[in-house]
Amino acid sequence: MPTKQPAMSPSDLPVTEVLDHATGPRRAEADELLAIFGEVSGEKPVVWAGRIIGFGEYEYRYESGHGGRSPLLAFAPGPTRHTIYLPEHFAERWPDLLAELGTYRASKVCLYLTRLTGVDRGVLRALLERSLAETRSQAH
Repeated sequence: MPTKQPAMSPSDLPVTEVLDHATGPRRAEADELLAIFGEVSGEKPVVWAGRIIGFGEYEYRYESGHGGRSPLLAFAPGPTRHTIYLPEHFAERWPDLLAELGTYRASKVCLYLTRLTGVDRGVLRALLERSLAETRSQAH
């Protein structure tokens, strides 16, 4: 019996297919995010879970024993917003950066940007650098 691939796994889906989920002016922004993430990570983009563009990869394991693989840095372009995946509780832990970022919404692990207009690219880059350093330090 074949084993089922985990939902969060890399694929060979073309990156442009996922970038095209962003439409209108967000499509050019998705290209800009692709470039920024590539520069910060030094990794090539790979599509994860059919809709997330990830850079690099690490293995994690929780105290419960559950584990898996995940990209070091990742974002998902979309028709209404860009979703950037960051470490858990980043908003509470990094208020200094978020205060300078510009317009955004946040959840436990996601930074949502409706548009990149009004977003400070230097601050966004600093967020990604901090995220990458933290993720690398916790990787198994």
